[in-house]
Amino acid sequence: MTDDLLGRHRAVLPDWLALYYDEPLEITHGEGRHVWDAQGNRYLDFFGGILTTMTAHALPEVTKAVTEQAGRIIHSSTLYLNRPMVDLAERIAKLSGIPDARVFFTTSGTEANDTALLLATTYRRSNTLLAMRNSYHGRSFSAVGVTGNRGWSPTSLSPLQTLYVHGGVRTRGPFAHLDDYDFVAACVDDLKDLLGHTRPPAALIAEPIQGVGGFTSPPDGLYAAFREVLHERGVLWISDEVQTGWGRTGEHFWGWQAHARSGPPDMLTFAKGIGNGMSIGGVVARAEIMNCLDANSISTFGGTQITMAAGLANLTYLLEHDLQGNARRVGGLLIERLRAAAAHVPAVREVRGRGLMIGIELTKPGTDEADPAAASAVLEAARAGGLLIGKGGGHDTSALRIAPPLSLNVAEAEEGAAILEDALRSIQ
Repeated sequence: MTDDLLGRHRAVLPDWLALYYDEPLEITHGEGRHVWDAQGNRYLDFFGGILTTMTAHALPEVTKAVTEQAGRIIHSSTLYLNRPMVDLAERIAKLSGIPDARVFFTTSGTEANDTALLLATTYRRSNTLLAMRNSYHGRSFSAVGVTGNRGWSPTSLSPLQTLYVHGGVRTRGPFAHLDDYDFVAACVDDLKDLLGHTRPPAALIAEPIQGVGGFTSPPDGLYAAFREVLHERGVLWISDEVQTGWGRTGEHFWGWQAHARSGPPDMLTFAKGIGNGMSIGGVVARAEIMNCLDANSISTFGGTQITMAAGLANLTYLLEHDLQGNARRVGGLLIERLRAAAAHVPAVREVRGRGLMIGIELTKPGTDEADPAAASAVLEAARAGGLLIGKGGGHDTSALRIAPPLSLNVAEAEEGAAILEDALRSIQ
């Protein structure tokens, strides 16, 4: 990036619009699992535009679908019948696992979660919500109001009354010392106690794996146990699948399926990867919930023809090439390779994750104290080695986030792991 572009950025865009790197990077083009910057440097991309370039950069099937659709019509709004929107909605409804499902398209995960909160509070006639500590659900006023991560919550004002529940982080907090069975039992008891002190809330919104929170997750089955308690009280379960959906975890197509004992959620939200870079988000809900609104509504840019064409082509490619299976196989190799490398780095507290959704938490050696400076140093060193990764975490952004496109191959996984190992060793 030239100094001129950086200066122009700072002059016209908000100060709080974060940029990675001491010398910010301008990405000009990409192909497969690689991107190039304005100086011609090539990088292996292990962050995919914040988990959004899900299949590959410049995927020919998606590029072709977008080009052909752009030559016909780009947009008409939801006031007219829209064949690509209906086609994609039918496929997502079937894949969701939710019975009698209806799909509403938005332009982002934030807007999807905002819609889910509107539906839940209207359906239940309550503005009280349950959310997880260390969670992130978006940037809008209502989504910030259910975000349990101080670093991404710029205001305490909210239209919602939010109560935060234990369980999203397995290795921190008052129950961290327990085994998985007792951890789940303690979190359920805490939830029951909380519900005994408040009027029944509208819903629990939860990420099966917390994205911005540093790819943390509870033991499998926690949300199923929560669901049984909530169902007795008529409280809805919203699964935020903005980062976990579409097979990224390898073991499951949706993150909620790791907690499937009590069946699918009442609603799920999605975004990011389905568009492979195009702006698609949405909500899937049972018909009685989706149809509870008694006023007119539209989505001007949600479900527009060009994004739906991209989504259809991307989803078809994902399923036909079994990218969920690839995430399981290659992701399994990558996480074991990173665990082996991290064993020799005292600053690494934990390597965690599933499939191609891996977090590395850094602390000051010998302590549980977060070390955001170390995370920034590794981010810089990885870039210098030709690898792009992300950051996150609820403890001062001290976790590295690794989420390559799902078409990552073994050789690229080995290459990225080697660069990351060198970057980790460089902070010792």
